[in-house]
Amino acid sequence: MKKLIFIVLIFFILFLSWPKNGVSEQAENEADYQVIPDEAIRLRILANSDSDEDQELKRLVRDRVNEQVTEWVEHITDIEEARTLIDKRIPELQAIVGQTIEEEGKNNDFKVEYGENVSFPTKLYGDFLYPAGEYEAILITIGEGQGANWWCVLFPPLCFLDFFNGTSVAEAESDEETEIAEVEEEETEVKFFLFEWFNWS
Repeated sequence: MKKLIFIVLIFFILFLSWPKNGVSEQAENEADYQVIPDEAIRLRILANSDSDEDQELKRLVRDRVNEQVTEWVEHITDIEEARTLIDKRIPELQAIVGQTIEEEGKNNDFKVEYGENVSFPTKLYGDFLYPAGEYEAILITIGEGQGANWWCVLFPPLCFLDFFNGTSVAEAESDEETEIAEVEEEETEVKFFLFEWFNWS
């Protein structure tokens, strides 16, 4: 009888500790996918081609431009103020792009535009859809602009998110490692307890 009570108790503990898939999946979706506000300013960069060199140049331009614009809008909360500031400083962004290309020893033509009708393709990340459409954005086209594009939201600042994967990269990796460690530790403890108990019995 005592043994039966212990078995029932163990199964009850295991049942309570079993992850609830529905709740965890919903929480994961909410954490992993970012809804873009209606009033937002995006950044889209088109690489010259899909060659490694052209894609690397695109990433360098991305880093320089994103760093500069993020600094500009860091303390701005009003989108009209952000629009005015960005519109006035497009020549500065053109200089940054030109300097980056020159420093890499390239001679690509480029174009920096800012407007409300920049076309974006549909993007599906997991179960979350960013629909195609025309959005307010800074569009940087390098050379022929035939390579894979990169984009993020400059205002409000969401460029810390990796929209290619749909997650906040550093946060997601850290949370995933912690969660795996906790699950493994819990499973080890349960297995160790069962092993000892059955040996005692």
